[in-house]
Amino acid sequence: MRSNWFILALLLLPLTARCAVQADPDSLLRALAIAQTDSSKVGLLNELASAYSETEPDSTIAFGTKAKELGERSGQRPGLAEALTNIGIGHMRKDEYALARSYLERALDLWEAMGNDEQRSRLHDLLGQVAEQQSDFPEALKHDLAELRYVEKSGDRSAFAELTSTIGNVYEMMGQHDEAAARQLAAIRIYEELGDSLGIARASNNLGMVYDTQGKYAEGLASLTRALDIAKKMGNPMGIAICTGSIANHYHRMGNYEEALRYTLQTVPLFEQMDNPFNLAASHINIGELLTKLKRYKEAREHLEVGLSLSQEIGARQWIANAHSGLTDLHTLQGDHERALYHYRLYNAYQDSIANEENVRKSVQVQMQYDFDKKEAEARAEQEKKDALAAKEIQRKELQRNALLGFGAVGIVFAVIDTRRRRRIKQEHARSEALLLNILPAEVAEELKAKGEADAKQIDQVTVLFTDFKGFTAMSEQLSAKDLVRDLNECFSAFDRICEKHRIEKIKTIGDAYMAAGGLPTPNTTHATDVIKAAWEMRYFIAEGKARKAAQGLPYFEIRIGVHTGPVVAGIVGVKKFQYDIWGDTVNIASRMESSGEVGHVNISEATYALVKDEPGFMFTPRGKVQAKGKGEMEMYFVAST
Repeated sequence: MRSNWFILALLLLPLTARCAVQADPDSLLRALAIAQTDSSKVGLLNELASAYSETEPDSTIAFGTKAKELGERSGQRPGLAEALTNIGIGHMRKDEYALARSYLERALDLWEAMGNDEQRSRLHDLLGQVAEQQSDFPEALKHDLAELRYVEKSGDRSAFAELTSTIGNVYEMMGQHDEAAARQLAAIRIYEELGDSLGIARASNNLGMVYDTQGKYAEGLASLTRALDIAKKMGNPMGIAICTGSIANHYHRMGNYEEALRYTLQTVPLFEQMDNPFNLAASHINIGELLTKLKRYKEAREHLEVGLSLSQEIGARQWIANAHSGLTDLHTLQGDHERALYHYRLYNAYQDSIANEENVRKSVQVQMQYDFDKKEAEARAEQEKKDALAAKEIQRKELQRNALLGFGAVGIVFAVIDTRRRRRIKQEHARSEALLLNILPAEVAEELKAKGEADAKQIDQVTVLFTDFKGFTAMSEQLSAKDLVRDLNECFSAFDRICEKHRIEKIKTIGDAYMAAGGLPTPNTTHATDVIKAAWEMRYFIAEGKARKAAQGLPYFEIRIGVHTGPVVAGIVGVKKFQYDIWGDTVNIASRMESSGEVGHVNISEATYALVKDEPGFMFTPRGKVQAKGKGEMEMYFVAST
């Protein structure tokens, strides 16, 4: 069950409610070494995957993948479903949500087929978490409501109340405030029946924030105060800090900056007591912004600079951006336009590095400059002053937006910001991330954002796929340019979807050729199988299109596909319009497999054949030694599905 009151709920729940007892990995490895049956091995591999899920997600994925492969070969459906779940959880821990979603959906399908209500409920919960992280709130709501049915069937009233409150939060993020309030009230009633003070506090805090969003400030303050009183009775510093921050948010919404400041100041000693620099930095930044509004500029600057320093120490980029944003407003109000512009540019650099694909590209070129050119500043001083003043109103809105992020991880918020705006910001961020992932693999994109560059890597074994259309030049003479591009786009878009489905990386298109590779940027053991299965689907898609168009008397594509496995160097090329690419003789041989193949067939090299020859469902036709341009004679095989 997901916590819906952020860190407060996690800290106050009994330890057994949030930490499953994990077996010692060493003892599991010893047991695995002597395990006799496939069933035992799958179970132990899954236990190992689960044991590492909180600390080493790569190990979770690795052990889960081994369990998946063995489960598929031995027909262990429950073990296979658990393996897919573990792999999905591993990708969740690495913030690889698209991959996580794919594995978890496959696991859910298996549990659905086996009729396991407990696991169905668990998978809906995990998929709801993934959807929330992707800002796909309708999808999150779908899974939460599905989970609610199973929880209700189980008769666990406490779990039902908690999930009801979680659903209220999702409705709030979707801008459906009345439904959000109704769900929180329903949760509170159940918690009151159960005598669960913690549950009452969680839902009351959530309800108070909903009321504030609706402008029902009296009701909001009453609900938030109730939550704070419970947190104080429990004597938990984090709980008190969260509730105090929620009340600060309430007063900020009302424009009562003095009261907002008074409550926010109370969070500083609490976070110092907990040695929590992450939220301590956010507190100082928020205090600085409030002091700026109250025209206490000297104190404001002190708090903002403390918040900036703490944020830099822990590498909290959003907090760094917020601090620069606050300093921009402060210096603008003081008439120091040069300093205002300095911090404004840094704010934009950090903010864009987080949420804007274009500025991720700029990070490669300019390494997020911290200083602006003095000579240029002097030459354009008057214009920059006007820009800074014009930016003030924009910055005020940005401050309001980002103040929520100032305490986002623990719910300590005080910016004047409504739920619709929060929802839009998250959606815009998700769109920008999606655009970046259209250009680069997720792992490379993260390295680029973190370091400003991405290192080229030698990968010992990947499987490369090339496709090419037969008679493309002749077909281009029969179709208009518009129709030709439309047909190419239809084919390549389908290929993109197929690659994503089989977890292989599209590299590029070259005219009518399409290139993709499996086993990168993160190496895996299934790359050859994944690529061949993708090749089959591509071949089927083209064959289906050929039959449809031939029946209409229209020109159609026919395809050759070649596959080879070997080492490559992978990395980013260029500075402007850069792209992820691979190099090495493996690429050349894969291209020869395509050109030496035949229409409608998947032609693979001997190296690829050696990896997949024992795979179930594969059927091979040896071609013997075939002349490959520039490579001499090479062993080749056609591969098809049985």
